[in-house]
Amino acid sequence: GVQTCALPISSLYRVATSVRRSLYASGTLRTIKMGRPVVVVGNLTVGGTGKTPLVAWLAESLAARGVRVGILSRGYGGSSREPRFVEPTASWREVGDEPLLLRNRTGRPTVVAPDRVAGAKLLLEEGVDVILADDGLQHLRLARDCEIVVIDGARGFGNGRLLPAGPLRESAASLSRVDLIVVNGAPSHPSLQQV
Repeated sequence: GVQTCALPISSLYRVATSVRRSLYASGTLRTIKMGRPVVVVGNLTVGGTGKTPLVAWLAESLAARGVRVGILSRGYGGSSREPRFVEPTASWREVGDEPLLLRNRTGRPTVVAPDRVAGAKLLLEEGVDVILADDGLQHLRLARDCEIVVIDGARGFGNGRLLPAGPLRESAASLSRVDLIVVNGAPSHPSLQQV
């Protein structure tokens, strides 16, 4: 059935993500440093975990301390393919609903860009001190100074399998390399006993 086909594909996915991460770690593939701190807030699973509200809170908290914050997003769900600033009156169909929410809630410069490096450069031109990347944990080309992983306490890591057999974008073992883990809600899912 579907599950039988999904397991071999998950194995290939695991190998591909592992090889890709190794190529960046070895310097074969180059990461691009922005010259300003980059904080990536992401998740290991598909689906919502609460990372966007955390990005908003971080942006508001840093701005309240006088830090010029810029927000970077892929713009998932939007039609924009070129890096662009999210204007308060933009259509969510163009920029995605989460970037529009972040821009309007925080008032901070927000850029959507499938190419995170190009988007980060736009934010630097605005004179930001810190770039907060909403998602992008798996976008390794953009060098980061801090990685925060958000986990949904009720869903955890699901069945613990990688896509497409499970909800994981990368293995839960990768948590050992991140700087901070935030569990959203009570950690009630059995897969979170290891965290």
